[in-house]
Amino acid sequence: MTGGTTAATAATAATAGAPAPIRVLIADDQPLVRRGLALILGPDPAIEVVAEAEHGEQAVGLAHEHRPDVVVMDIRMPVLDGVGATERLARELPECRVLALSTFDLDEYVVAALRAGAYGFLPKDVSPEELLAAVRTVHTGEAAVAPRLLTRLLSTYVTAPHRAQPPPPGAGTGAGAGVGPGELTPREVEVWRLLATGLDNAEIAGALELSVSTVKNYITSIFGKLSVRDRAQAVIAAYESGLVEARSAAAGATAN
Repeated sequence: MTGGTTAATAATAATAGAPAPIRVLIADDQPLVRRGLALILGPDPAIEVVAEAEHGEQAVGLAHEHRPDVVVMDIRMPVLDGVGATERLARELPECRVLALSTFDLDEYVVAALRAGAYGFLPKDVSPEELLAAVRTVHTGEAAVAPRLLTRLLSTYVTAPHRAQPPPPGAGTGAGAGVGPGELTPREVEVWRLLATGLDNAEIAGALELSVSTVKNYITSIFGKLSVRDRAQAVIAAYESGLVEARSAAAGATAN
């Protein structure tokens, strides 16, 4: 897939009045998995698979060459794993949004990838429809990870508060890169705590006897003050700050 072909495809789409397809790079060390992912994604007219990589180092190089919108990234790969590749892409090509894949639905590498800047996570046994939906979600800049699944991941693998290192100048995209809980109002801390235990906006509204629109306003303010871009990173920041403890969240996730 050459740059000329890609440019022609985008130009044709623009001429026809249709939005340009979502450019996707697939990174997985197993050829059969790569081919399967390409066969799922490729036929969708709204998606264009621009390249395939067999390890993280190659994924980063191909991302620089093809500038994909979304990188579907296996977490466990040789040479450079998906966590390291995600960290590099978040730093070097922040416009490339990573959707992490794992064979296991509970995997400590997934937590590390989300901390490194991945926009979402899927276990590899999801349906083709779920994969396509997640690619579209990540492309819009939203998090493609179920809040309760994220809570289970963190409850399992985060046993003590973990404070992220200060981001490099101009980064500001990693979880926990912003201010601490002390900068939030008491009500914002309440909303943040409930969000971090896996509740959605309607459930938070019910728990605090607020309207859903008010909860959305609080969440927007929380994201801004914490310098996080989505719910996944807000949940991670809650664990890293010590606002939520793994044991109590695990009990809440089990109850839900």
